[in-house]
Amino acid sequence: MKTYHIITIGCQMNVSDSERVANYLENLGYSWTDDKNNSSVVITTTCGVRQSAENRVYSLIPDIKKINPACKVVLTGCLSDRPDVQRRLKDDVDIWMPITQLETLAEKLGEEMPKFPDSGSLGGYLKIQPKYQSTFSAFVPIGNGCNNFCTYCVVPYARGRETYRDAMEIVDEAKALVEKGYKEITLIAQNVNSYKSHNAQRITHNEINFPKLLRMVNDIPGDFWLRFTTSNPKDMGDELIDAIAESEKACKYIHLPVQSGDNEILAKMNRHYTREHYLDLITKIRNKLNVDNGVWEPKVLITTDVIVGFPGETREQFENTLSLFEEAKFDMAYIGQYSPRYGTPAAKMKDDVSLEEKAQREKDLTVVLRKTSLDNNRDYMGHVVDVLFDHKKGGYYFGRTRTSRKVRMKSEDDLIGQIKKIKITGFGDFGLEGEAEK
Repeated sequence: MKTYHIITIGCQMNVSDSERVANYLENLGYSWTDDKNNSSVVITTTCGVRQSAENRVYSLIPDIKKINPACKVVLTGCLSDRPDVQRRLKDDVDIWMPITQLETLAEKLGEEMPKFPDSGSLGGYLKIQPKYQSTFSAFVPIGNGCNNFCTYCVVPYARGRETYRDAMEIVDEAKALVEKGYKEITLIAQNVNSYKSHNAQRITHNEINFPKLLRMVNDIPGDFWLRFTTSNPKDMGDELIDAIAESEKACKYIHLPVQSGDNEILAKMNRHYTREHYLDLITKIRNKLNVDNGVWEPKVLITTDVIVGFPGETREQFENTLSLFEEAKFDMAYIGQYSPRYGTPAAKMKDDVSLEEKAQREKDLTVVLRKTSLDNNRDYMGHVVDVLFDHKKGGYYFGRTRTSRKVRMKSEDDLIGQIKKIKITGFGDFGLEGEAEK
């Protein structure tokens, strides 16, 4: 019996890519197994954004090959084209496969090629039907790659330049999911709001940008939540903010990576916006999405990414990031300590901020973040909100509100995959407690 096991490291795009790999292999006659040590094929979808993610690959793959030498080890994702990674794992990886070359995997495994739709502009891989991990929440990729070339980031080198799917192809995938009863659709890409489609012949020959695409998906009949990630501040304009505000299914949740609060560091990062522009966006988003109609409604939730200890970042420049956190009042932030990424311009810069100082700066930001998130969560106390529950752990069910705030509660009922009205009875810095509305 031919079996496969997939290990996914990294972002939502990698999760979605792994779902397509799974369906591809099942079309070849492979069956999923939880046991990687007895699998015919083991695929690792890698992430190269941080050194910690890369290090996981170096520990995982040699162990797999040592325990299960007969298996075919396939490495895809951000590290698949890296010469240094290939040298380091040359004895442990059988097949190196950029995800855009997924259609070639059958030949590399010695299998007969499966038949899939015409490959189109994306080399075909995004037209392969995914095997969704969830029965109620799905990632729908709208494109692949990035044109921004931020100096610290490997994505443009690992995934290539931006290419996007036809708008109606995206709408059709989302519509099919809604018809199957999916309650949450998340549109994803490396830079989702730079989307442009020239191929939507069934609607118009004019270009469709991301705000128009968001409205098109919003207009799909059915009751579902619509999310998207990740956005670049340079592409977050008034048209998109209006589209979110006017699309009833669009969730009031914006992930807007800032990376730094200092203009000189932002310029060194090649981010193409300023601190002032970013804070102006935050104000616009809150003014547009937080409507006071006399009835309590959850406020827009804003999260971010930030890098501490970028080459040359002084303590004074870091404090500009600290003050931006105080002003922006984020609900959550994903704080990364800078690590050089192979092949990027920043890797040629002197990594002159000590590990101890990077750790301290992360702690300093976390103190501010905990306070602002706690203050924002306090606003939910005593109110009733819709929560989509997605997992259970330690006797608690966990879910998220439409604004993506985490909620936990105890229940005798099976809540997985259901949207329930929950009264908020407690709050912490990064989560809410609730009980079923009586």
